[in-house]
Amino acid sequence: MTKKDAKPRLIRWILLLQEFDLEIRDKSGCENLIDDHLSRITSNETPLPLWDEFPDVYLFSLTHSTPWYADIVNFLVTKRYPDTFTRAQKDKLKSDAKYYVWDEPYLWKHCPNQIIRQCVPQHEHQSILQFCHEFACGGHFGPSRTLRKVLECGLFWTTMSHDCYLFCKSCERCQRTRNISQKNQMPQNSILVCENFDIWGIDFMGPFPVSFGNVYILLAVDYVSKWVEAKATRSDDAQTVIEFLKSNDFVRFGVPRALSSDQGADYYKKMMEALLKRYNVTLVSLPPTTLKRMVKRRFRIVK
Repeated sequence: MTKKDAKPRLIRWILLLQEFDLEIRDKSGCENLIDDHLSRITSNETPLPLWDEFPDVYLFSLTHSTPWYADIVNFLVTKRYPDTFTRAQKDKLKSDAKYYVWDEPYLWKHCPNQIIRQCVPQHEHQSILQFCHEFACGGHFGPSRTLRKVLECGLFWTTMSHDCYLFCKSCERCQRTRNISQKNQMPQNSILVCENFDIWGIDFMGPFPVSFGNVYILLAVDYVSKWVEAKATRSDDAQTVIEFLKSNDFVRFGVPRALSSDQGADYYKKMMEALLKRYNVTLVSLPPTTLKRMVKRRFRIVK
């Protein structure tokens, strides 16, 4: 502490230590082996190169979005229209601008309820909706209630009603805790898989004028592919249907899973029931109007 030619840093230490009552004793190197050894250890790490230029500020990205009311503000300040505007757009801008007041740096709008509200740029919409819908003043209400809270805060933008609807619709908590609709409460029904030629609809056409002794046309339509099979017949009884099925449908397309009819008496004969039972085919009785709507469309093609 009595050293005359001291460095500035050592002088600062001396001034700081003068506030304390202490005694500094020098210790020789032979008595201070540990500290002396640590001070002599060399480092194998490669020193990093020094940067000659190290600017204080880096500009990584610059984002700028024009607010939705930029054209209105420019018109209120300069009374000039954008160069790209059409005549209709200019008239609309002039009509809308009379409801706005520019008080730098904010734009205010005169609403129909005689309340002046502040116009909000796009980057603030999400935070405002989140505050009015989710936070303590929100309560996770619907779009109408959320919109009312935004208006009560004295804020305005042109798409606020649609934005409130989309925000409430995408709220995860509202989707998890909302009431289950009656549609979702009903049990799910299995889907019937029906392939080609699994179900045939069959019916008679006629009577027609006699041609080669034939009076009727027996028509069979596949429900899936709408494939049509037709045969001219002399009668419209069960025996004719059995012969047609055994010689045509069963041989060419395989045994179907079901056969639909219009509850005609010719399908309920014992021979017909025995045939379907033998081949394990289910007879589906449909109302006449249901089957005829499908078969008659094929009648027109046949005609």
